[in-house]
Amino acid sequence: MVRVAVGSENPTKIRAVRSVIQQVWPDAVVQGVQVTTGVRPTPLDDGECIYGASERARRARVALDADLGIGLEGGVHPMGQELYLVGWVVVVDRSGRQSVASAARMPLPSRVREEWRPGEELGQVMDRLTGRVRTNQAEGAIGILTRNLATRQKSFETGLAYALAPWLNPAWYEWSGPVNTPAQDPLTVNGGNQA
Repeated sequence: MVRVAVGSENPTKIRAVRSVIQQVWPDAVVQGVQVTTGVRPTPLDDGECIYGASERARRARVALDADLGIGLEGGVHPMGQELYLVGWVVVVDRSGRQSVASAARMPLPSRVREEWRPGEELGQVMDRLTGRVRTNQAEGAIGILTRNLATRQKSFETGLAYALAPWLNPAWYEWSGPVNTPAQDPLTVNGGNQA
């Protein structure tokens, strides 16, 4: 049985991971754990988001002695005069293999940009602007801004599917570092031949 550790106790992130992982490994155990990331509540660019997601994945995997650690990190990234909502996913396994994928990139409206301050969680801004509570544990800014055509959970699900590609089709990917053979690796899906 595959054990998966999610570097968060946010129910939206855990649901996103569970939704994808159980399509690949139906009997997998998915568990969230609170970890430190070393980044701000809302990371300020892609690099900081990736670092935060990587720390989440690595620390969660170690904390729960899991086969896979998964880190999901949302943040913002400036591009010209615009501020973009971004999301990143990192997956790491016991041998140290790591995969990084993007989950979202969409422009934030000026109203949100003007209200948000570095060091503040974007979810708090969305709560204030909508008069709701814990929107980051529901549809998130993505769902609010797209009227639920896309949601935070769906975005992270897509990012996780991208990040899992090296485990789903290992013959297509070259790993730097130790690699287990399919017979030894519980994470290889059907010997790497699953479409």
